[in-house]
Amino acid sequence: MNFSTLSERQQRILRFIYEFTNTHHYPPTIREIGDNVGISSTSVVNYNLSKLEENELIVREREVSRGLSLNLERLTELGWLPELNGNSADRRFRIPILGKIAAGKPIPVIPSEPYDPEGWIELTEGMLNLPADRLFALRVQGNSMIDASVLDGDIVILHAQETANNGEMVAAWIEDDEDTTLKYLRREGNMVHLVPANPNYQPIVRPADKVRINGRVVSVIRVLKPA
Repeated sequence: MNFSTLSERQQRILRFIYEFTNTHHYPPTIREIGDNVGISSTSVVNYNLSKLEENELIVREREVSRGLSLNLERLTELGWLPELNGNSADRRFRIPILGKIAAGKPIPVIPSEPYDPEGWIELTEGMLNLPADRLFALRVQGNSMIDASVLDGDIVILHAQETANNGEMVAAWIEDDEDTTLKYLRREGNMVHLVPANPNYQPIVRPADKVRINGRVVSVIRVLKPA
């Protein structure tokens, strides 16, 4: 497809979804999209989102709160993301996919085991504005973060760091359990709560000295599953 076939309104919606998600690390609501692009009718916003979905530029999970995401793989293929940042020649770089992370029951891992990338994700410098050598990716397994629009099979991009703020989505290593998991971080006194975004799952609560932060989620790539 050619982006010139999209209406100006649809291009503005696409840009807003990208900018909002990059800033907040979760997608906008239909109302927020309408307010930004000057559409008062939610049905008109829905119509334009449906057109973007038909062109495989976005993915919608209608049963999920804020269940909207960009199809970054498709957008990168079409060369749209570099253009968004005003420079079609933005330098590209690759980050490693280091395996799976549980968004559900933690997956046991061996912390001393070296990781060989199972694959690579190609990004452009302007997409995240973070140092490439501190980024890595993991495949999500499970549905405990579904209300944060992180679904089973998605790829999360993380910034490698050992600390994070309350409310940020992190990859956390639980020492006594020898497990790693993807959850929201909440500290209460000397305890750490690893909080899911799905009411069917309970928080994991451990002493702070038994939980190690491996990285903070900075972006989510929706992986389309075969029909």
